Amino acid sequence: MIVAGLGFSSNATAESLQAAFNLATADHAVEALATVADKEGHEALTAFAESSALPLHFIAAADLAGQRTLTCSNRSRATYGTGSVAEASALAAAGPGARLLSPRQISDDRLATCAIAIGGQI
Repeated sequence: MIVAGLGFSSNATAESLQAAFNLATADHAVEALATVADKEGHEALTAFAESSALPLHFIAAADLAGQRTLTCSNRSRATYGTGSVAEASALAAAGPGARLLSPRQISDDRLATCAIAIGGQI
């Protein structure tokens, strides 16, 4: 399974998420979205997920900390114990043995990130 992981500020809009998604998914057929569980109910996330028509998986914050990421945000490291919420969410949702196809890409407004991972069984 190919998963787009999302990380974003509380000020992010659906357009922010779409922009980051577009940058990261250029050549990938994404099958699902994923982000950290504490973002559930965020208005922009809900709107973006509905417009994408992709299933959305919420990852427990504790499951992000063990994921090895290619990039590092000091804020993500301090809050979630991982270098990138987008990368860690994609990896966790894609399952054991997953690998990143795209490191996090950042929306122009810098409010959202997206990374792509593929499951290890593929």
